[in-house]
Amino acid sequence: MRRVLQGAKTFFRTGDMVLLTLCLVATAFGCLIISSATNTMGFLRYVIIQLVAAGMGVVLYAIISSIDVEFFSEHRYYMVLFNMFLLLLLIPFGTDNGSGNKSWLNIPLMPVDIQPAEICKITYILIMASIMASHQNQISSIPSVFHMVFHLGLLAGVNMVLSGDLGVSLIFVFIFIGMAFAGGVSIIWFLVAGGSIAVASPIIWQFLDPYQQKRILVLFDPSLDPLGVNERYHTTLSLRSLTGGGFTGQGLYQGTRTQTEGALFAQHTDFIFSAIGEELGFFGCLFVIILLSLIVARCIWVGTHSQDYIRRLVCFGAASALIFQILSNIGMCIGITPVIGLTLPFISYGGSSILSLYAMMGLVSGVHARPNPPSHERYIRPPYNALSLRR
Repeated sequence: MRRVLQGAKTFFRTGDMVLLTLCLVATAFGCLIISSATNTMGFLRYVIIQLVAAGMGVVLYAIISSIDVEFFSEHRYYMVLFNMFLLLLLIPFGTDNGSGNKSWLNIPLMPVDIQPAEICKITYILIMASIMASHQNQISSIPSVFHMVFHLGLLAGVNMVLSGDLGVSLIFVFIFIGMAFAGGVSIIWFLVAGGSIAVASPIIWQFLDPYQQKRILVLFDPSLDPLGVNERYHTTLSLRSLTGGGFTGQGLYQGTRTQTEGALFAQHTDFIFSAIGEELGFFGCLFVIILLSLIVARCIWVGTHSQDYIRRLVCFGAASALIFQILSNIGMCIGITPVIGLTLPFISYGGSSILSLYAMMGLVSGVHARPNPPSHERYIRPPYNALSLRR
């Protein structure tokens, strides 16, 4: 008990309380919106699950914040094996939860379903940071880049094959891009990657399911489903709800579509931003954007104030994951990005999502608590010959 109290005291003294406060405010606001968005479905169950997950998330935040990033880096290969094991569980226990993607684990005796990719997102940031730190002096060399790309392809590929969830697989790609850019990888590699994707696009296109192809085409082809009854159906409803609130909204528990069951698809998860627009209007949406931007900015601030390469990368990896989810979720609500089923961080309903987000923020808090390695790790003993010369 004394050790627990001492650990709690250390956490409150050194942990990032600013980041935790921002996350808690976003979660509280999210619970309020979830209670309204699920009013016709029995909101109490959803809110209770979200609050319990948030409580567990705060504990996880504190625990991970107390662990040095170097410890995770030293056990990189165990994390790779852990990711593969977790994703392979989708073969016997995978379920789609009505989403069309086999992304959740429905394990017997488990009270809730788990989305393994949400957990892998955290470990992938640590794996990438560790790999890049090991190649820090030659980060743009061919072996270094291929090593990083191999781990990206392994994780994103296995997840895509087993779950069919393109949205979550793209998070890994965006984390890779953000960390590679922040880590100093030459811009030439980004140009090479862009050109390779452009050349390979016709081949990749053939492997996409027809519904995935249509979700992309509908963004560029106005003649595709002009009435909004097929491919544009969810986006059309989302835009009507989003713009139906004006500047101040129709009021909580008063949204025309949000309070009509089935009128707005996934109003408590994927399209919760549209529910916010309908019930709280432009100012409600602006509040959410500012709040989430502050969380991202805090992650970047903590990273830039660390002089240690691997710690800095962890913060930028967390920020990259948040940026991609925020832009993708809001983008699909306003019809400028494909509908790929990504939740709005800290706002949307989802136990696995909340737990993984707090765990990821715990990594950032750990960097805030220990921005640099211990003093005995900052110095490297000179080579033997140099010592001889001094004599």
